[in-house]
Amino acid sequence: MPISLLQLFLRFLHFGFLAWGGPVAQIAMIRQELVDEEKWIAPERFNRVLAVYQALPGPEAHELCVYFGMIARGRIGAFLAGLGFMLPGFLLMFALSWLYVSYGINSPLFQSAFLGMQPAVAALIVRAVNRIGGHALHENKWLWGIAFLAGFAQLFDVNFLITLLIAGLIYALVGMERSRLALTLGLVFSIGILFHALTFSAPAAAQAVTTIAAATPSIWALLFSGLRAGLLTFGGAYTAIPFIQHDAVTAGQWLTNAQFLDGLALSGLLPAPLIIFSTFVGYIGGGPLGALAMTVGVFAPAFAFTMIGHETLERIVENKSAHAFLDGVTAGVVGLIAVTALGILNETVLGLNAWIVFSLALIVLFLSKSKWTVAVVVLAAGLFGLIFM
Repeated sequence: MPISLLQLFLRFLHFGFLAWGGPVAQIAMIRQELVDEEKWIAPERFNRVLAVYQALPGPEAHELCVYFGMIARGRIGAFLAGLGFMLPGFLLMFALSWLYVSYGINSPLFQSAFLGMQPAVAALIVRAVNRIGGHALHENKWLWGIAFLAGFAQLFDVNFLITLLIAGLIYALVGMERSRLALTLGLVFSIGILFHALTFSAPAAAQAVTTIAAATPSIWALLFSGLRAGLLTFGGAYTAIPFIQHDAVTAGQWLTNAQFLDGLALSGLLPAPLIIFSTFVGYIGGGPLGALAMTVGVFAPAFAFTMIGHETLERIVENKSAHAFLDGVTAGVVGLIAVTALGILNETVLGLNAWIVFSLALIVLFLSKSKWTVAVVVLAAGLFGLIFM
């Protein structure tokens, strides 16, 4: 590509400042300029590359930027393109996190606005469950069953890594036409969930974290939490919610569910992948260094997949058994996020005004296809909170 490293960085920085409207709008913008107009690669090649990244964890739009940087100027080009795309959102979220911690927590005005935003963000999560589920589950009874099984496991606080491994294995067995073995594995896991529920835990959806623990997480803990979320984000940024929420709210308790929704609300206002809310979570947990650590962890896999071996990943994803495993994991994530949404609704959508905001936001999100919908819904909910809450 006849483009310098500086030009490459500035080009994708430009994309980053215009990254409104979620992954669909972001991918459409990148495709129009780099494929349709400038013909960096053929449309058929773009479709194949996009299919690979949709099967892998991480924000697809960011991964595409890393890919285009790779074909333009190699690994350093991949790094600069990915950095340029994510930098505007990171800097804006970093600034908003500082503002939130410095003024928002103790300001009645900010609290009223965020109190209005929280039910709207809960509606965003419910809409995301519907959208991701429709894409991931289709009309496949096995995938629906895996989603319900994963939700059942999440309800009783089974470790989600175990759940996702079982989900992938069940559907991989189905793909190998070993349905009886898949059904047996599902039944054994169900029995294990019941045993765990009776022995160790209360339903996770009934758990409510209302205070922040005195201890704060280490920088390494934040980095690892972000890295784990980045490696498990299948089907869009919303699927990172159960993993980060578990680490920050349920296990770590350095964040409440209400504050978690505040971070999601702020990310919905920014030109960035929604996963940038991880910067907010890291800032609350560990200040500026915590924000940086969590962001690095979340985005590191998106850089690494392309910079280490995109072609190898293409071959892996084209393997039918591997594809079935990934489909099973994605179905499991749908179940996890659905139960996480129930827990958030149970704690944050309280009172008549909150239900009014939640209901109106959900209706608008289902009816509107504008790339500005999320930002408008969140801002309108904040205004409602200022006036009525």
